[in-house]
Amino acid sequence: MIESAVRVLPFGDAAVFVELEQRVDEGIVSRARAIADAWESEGLGSAVPAYASVLLRFDPLTLPPEAAATRARMITELRREGIAPSSERLIEVPTRYGGPDLAEVAALSGLTPDQLIELHAGREYTAFFLGFMPGLAYCGTLDSRIQAPRLASPRARVPAGSVAIADGQTTVYPLDSPGGWRLIGRTELRMFDAARTPAVLVAAGDRLRFVPR
Repeated sequence: MIESAVRVLPFGDAAVFVELEQRVDEGIVSRARAIADAWESEGLGSAVPAYASVLLRFDPLTLPPEAAATRARMITELRREGIAPSSERLIEVPTRYGGPDLAEVAALSGLTPDQLIELHAGREYTAFFLGFMPGLAYCGTLDSRIQAPRLASPRARVPAGSVAIADGQTTVYPLDSPGGWRLIGRTELRMFDAARTPAVLVAAGDRLRFVPR
């Protein structure tokens, strides 16, 4: 029987929403991706995983909503301990460190800027999921020594290509946009390009490594 913490809810007429938890945890993120992968591999429709939930889309003309919900529960139960495999893709992100928040984040962390750069660039990150805007990947997990709370007041404009950190995660802003993450560098790599196929460079499950330039 599926554990009580999990909720499988209708989401309109052509989707089911599976809510796993109310917290962020790497194991839960991986389980959400495993459920999404299983749904798509069975040809049931597309899936959109997030931190602790997953949206499962289906065609109601071929799969009635009740049957979709039942199948979603079965897949979720089977992936109770399911871990989605990491992608074979490793994307290197050439990064010019020195963003406007680098020195402050280093001070908050009790580090020098060079030490913070070394910690940030010294590991691989997994893209948990994409959201907020096209191509923005929420990647984790930062070294626990890096303390980077979100800004109290978000910036009105963050330039595309900004390498940012906040709350134990890191990302690259794909487009000019408002944003409250701490900016520690820039990259020329284009995370989103409407003229490219696929337009989004990073997919959920991909691994990223930031390479100082």
